[in-house]
Amino acid sequence: MRGLDFIHDDYDGVVMRAKEWHLRGGLVTICWHTGVIGNTYPASKEELPDFDRLLTPGTEENSMMISRWRRAASALGELKSLGIPVLWRPFHEFDGGWFWWGKGGAEVFKRLWITMYETFTREYSLDNLVWVLGYSGEVRPGWYPGDEYCDVAGSDNYDGTTNLAAWKRLKEITARPLAFHEVGKLNPISRFEEDGCLWSWFMNWHTSYLIQDNPPELLKDVYSSQKVITLRDVSHRK
Repeated sequence: MRGLDFIHDDYDGVVMRAKEWHLRGGLVTICWHTGVIGNTYPASKEELPDFDRLLTPGTEENSMMISRWRRAASALGELKSLGIPVLWRPFHEFDGGWFWWGKGGAEVFKRLWITMYETFTREYSLDNLVWVLGYSGEVRPGWYPGDEYCDVAGSDNYDGTTNLAAWKRLKEITARPLAFHEVGKLNPISRFEEDGCLWSWFMNWHTSYLIQDNPPELLKDVYSSQKVITLRDVSHRK
């Protein structure tokens, strides 16, 4: 699996990298650090919109948001035309409160999520998306929009554990497949087995999180496990 991001308006670059990875037999997941106005990491954390106006059709705020969504939907539509499925993970870590999309509280977030879901699936006919509802490590109650609006639920966590606490909370919320879609320090697969939380997939975050937290011996142990499907395994099956 390869993780990509529409941050900095890199729509064309994401489409190119997604296509290359898909042709190699891999899976693609896309998240999106974006503001309502800016499309940068700081904007995703610092912007604080008027949520009533943001979610009211016809307002300037709503029009601006929908315009940005339209550009992302166009890129996702390109991938659809190429037959490329996408594990789509917008508004991640929504229950953490650090990104703008979580600052309005649970009920506002659910309205926002459902609005995007219906816009992308009905208006833009993006049936190549697997909707991934990405909680923080806390998995706080009250934020779940319903099984009809997501295909996978999961959690990001950087505390060095197998994320068992999040697994248990998610199991109480939904029977959907569960993913550990952002992790810093990995554990041996045997530890996940011992804890009883074999996630559908895990994805290491990049740069220092991958290099400093995970010695080569650990990575070799994890990716050589018979419980882990790698790109090589998929390629050999083709």
